[in-house]
Amino acid sequence: MIRLKTGEEIEILRENALLVSRTLAEVGKHVAPGVTTQELNKIAETFIRDNGAEPAFLGYGGFPYTLCISVNDVVVHGFASQYRLNEGDIISVDCGTLYKGFYGDSAYTFPVGEVSAETAKLLRVTKESLYLGIEKAIVGNRIGDISSAVQEHVEKAGFSVVREMVGHGIGRKLHEAPEVPNYGRRGVGKKLEEGLVICIEPMVNAGTRNVYLHDDGWTLSTTDKKKSAHYELMVVVQKGKPDVLSTFDYIENNKS
Repeated sequence: MIRLKTGEEIEILRENALLVSRTLAEVGKHVAPGVTTQELNKIAETFIRDNGAEPAFLGYGGFPYTLCISVNDVVVHGFASQYRLNEGDIISVDCGTLYKGFYGDSAYTFPVGEVSAETAKLLRVTKESLYLGIEKAIVGNRIGDISSAVQEHVEKAGFSVVREMVGHGIGRKLHEAPEVPNYGRRGVGKKLEEGLVICIEPMVNAGTRNVYLHDDGWTLSTTDKKKSAHYELMVVVQKGKPDVLSTFDYIENNKS
């Protein structure tokens, strides 16, 4: 069942969204060759708790970490570990908070040092597809309008969209209805109503869209070992123009 949010609920969701955005920026400051993904996980957990919130992912369905940290060919839900980042890697950091009874959830893919031109294109196109999807999150449109905007942009660039994982509603639960796929047809799916809060999150592979699940039951990787990128923002459906609750500004304004 889809739950539309009141103005008051949206403001609590905004607080969560901005804390997640600031946490991702804090993590981003430390993304560099030689740093372990476990170290990044610890930075995020400390930052979230210091700001009076709980890490939403830690213990969620048995997930053992604060962050989903997915390096290179890992699409989503990667585990923090003793792996040390290398120059040319990319690292998707997906983060969630629980504060005042509501959730926040966003993700950003960071380049580690200098990356190849093809990898830089993958990051750019994935982020562009997210913003194109967000533009469609207005009253009167349908889920398929968001999905098709993402898919068309990605495939036109020669990349592929992961189909096994989707965006979602968010509120008092981390994952609420409706699902928001990154592929589909315009004009189909649930009609978007004012006050619907969703996470739009393209997961885009440089090669094939095919993925496989690791033995840990969480980590999802590309079958061809090519890189995958992932960006996610929280959005409120409104008339005329969506209200984007989370932001990449903290991350991108930290850059020199």
